[in-house]
Amino acid sequence: MILADTSIWVDHFRNHNPDMERCLRAGQIAMHPFVVAEIALGSLQNRRKRLDDMEALLSVRVAQLSEVRHMIEAHSLYSKGIGLTDAHMIAACLLTPGTQLWTRDAAMEKVAKALGILVLLCYKR
Repeated sequence: MILADTSIWVDHFRNHNPDMERCLRAGQIAMHPFVVAEIALGSLQNRRKRLDDMEALLSVRVAQLSEVRHMIEAHSLYSKGIGLTDAHMIAACLLTPGTQLWTRDAAMEKVAKALGILVLLCYKR
């Protein structure tokens, strides 16, 4: 499973990312509710359909805040340049077996690579 962060979704909605399209058609994309919420805060064409389609995807396990805090300490993720939503997505990948993270955020990418959850997918930057 692949958990795509908000930046990947925004790029897909703006520019139709062919890698994202292939992954969606193959049923490889999972969803975190924070990503749907972040996308919902923006301006969308076909708003209701897009949000409904995102919410219909397989869901990752959403970590409790205490689990995220534990993960931050256990993996020394402080001072790495990631935010709380990023940390939640990383925790979701760690808690949902076989899930990898797809991001364009440099700090998040570095953390995901160190934790062995960075998606091995070729895509344009």
